[in-house]
Amino acid sequence: EVQLVESGGGSVQAGGSLRLSCTASTDTFFTYSIAWFRQVDGEKREGVAAIDRDGSTRYLDSVEGRFTISKDLAKNTLYLQMDTLQPEDTAMYICAASRARFATLLRSRYDTWGQGTQVTVS
Repeated sequence: EVQLVESGGGSVQAGGSLRLSCTASTDTFFTYSIAWFRQVDGEKREGVAAIDRDGSTRYLDSVEGRFTISKDLAKNTLYLQMDTLQPEDTAMYICAASRARFATLLRSRYDTWGQGTQVTVS
């Protein structure tokens, strides 16, 4: 079973940037669609960005053009480059993996989750 560990969260001022990382425990990462979700306490978990095994991507409308998802297969690592951060981006960011063939932001398609890393924008 794949295990996912996130890092790179922190506090930043509005307009700043952060890069999140998610490292997988096995190389079966190659066959998964993988994504970043975010969640604020008391609210639904929402999909932010996803990438499938062929490198096709999908983004939440509100982050399109500001966030970039990418992966390094040699390192079994997923990244989320977040630029021009806004206070509304404040959330716990969580990495997830799915056997879905195509990139999707549907939470129900993901069955493996990390613990998350906190991002705070002020």
